[in-house]
Amino acid sequence: MANESKEVYFVFMNFDPEYERLRADRSKEGGHALNAYLTKKHDMLLAKHFRTNTYIKRSSLAIVDGFAVEMIEYQANLLRSANEVRLVEKNQELS
Repeated sequence: MANESKEVYFVFMNFDPEYERLRADRSKEGGHALNAYLTKKHDMLLAKHFRTNTYIKRSSLAIVDGFAVEMIEYQANLLRSANEVRLVEKNQELS
């Protein structure tokens, strides 16, 4: 496991009423609140399951309540079983 390479995965979250409420606010302030909420929520999920510096979060995706993260396959499998997570998919390169 120590020499497994990190790959990019997309993690999509289960239904969250607070996310839906914040997403409905189309104001500039509402957009900032949504981004702050998702960043914190996604960072906390990763910190809850993994040690610091074992993954690299690339971005939070506000339109779908998800995020992109570089991690090893073992970590992706762990996230698949987390209650908050709906789906974890490996990024597929298009040729």
